[in-house]
Amino acid sequence: KRKAEAERIRQKYTDRIPVICEKVEKSDIATIDKKKYLVPADLTVGQFVYVIRKRIKLSPEKAIFIFVDEVLPPTAALMSSIYEEHKDEDGFLYITYSGENTFGEAI
Repeated sequence: KRKAEAERIRQKYTDRIPVICEKVEKSDIATIDKKKYLVPADLTVGQFVYVIRKRIKLSPEKAIFIFVDEVLPPTAALMSSIYEEHKDEDGFLYITYSGENTFGEAI
């Protein structure tokens, strides 16, 4: 079902990346109200983190870490390149976030 949805999205919005963003299970950070995103292909990881911070109303002094396949992506990387490297078989890019660096290694 998600595969068909991702294909439809990619055909309709060729310059957008379908993303599913969820909180790391044991994290004490706020849960996001919306899990599915269509992000511009030229958005950087850092800009996406900013969007997530806004959605969960995270105060500036609190840290947030996002993970793709349990690894921290570089903040300057484009979402399109992360998508090409890490997209799931169903066509979505799965991103998790946490208030602490739970996995601890950078790409």
